[in-house]
Amino acid sequence: MRFRALYADAYPDVLRFAQRRVHPVHAEDVTADAFLVVWRRLEDAPTRPDDVRAWLFGIARHCLLNTVRGQGRRDALAIRIAETVPSARVADGLDADPVVQRLDLIAAWRRLSDTDQEALALTVFEDLTSPQAARVLGITPTSYRLRLLRARRALRRQLDPAGFSSYVPMEVQS
Repeated sequence: MRFRALYADAYPDVLRFAQRRVHPVHAEDVTADAFLVVWRRLEDAPTRPDDVRAWLFGIARHCLLNTVRGQGRRDALAIRIAETVPSARVADGLDADPVVQRLDLIAAWRRLSDTDQEALALTVFEDLTSPQAARVLGITPTSYRLRLLRARRALRRQLDPAGFSSYVPMEVQS
């Protein structure tokens, strides 16, 4: 009964977590693998709902690492971000600046290391706190905050040459 409730509540979040990291065709398989591990380790699940979510993301992350080892996870995530760019045509009289800024952000994202992308993604996309993100990565909250600080700086460095450092989303700014 507990597993069913956990599955019903968390499946969409875990699926989105996987979709941001692998091709959508593979995301459901990774999610299924993660919930198989959850089924086997249900007694290890934390009791607080926010902690359970981070625990689930940690399990899904390990499934991803096993499934995608050697493949371009960074490229898959960059493709998912690219798909969020709204279609706009300058010929239709729409302002191209936001589109150009997003394209620069996508290019900067692709140049980040896997570690930097993951640190930013856990905070920006998954909306996890530092302790929760640290649990996903298996590190201390202090180590995660340091990793996130370095990732934010790396993203700013990538964006500065283009002059778009003010465009960094609020969730990414310190």
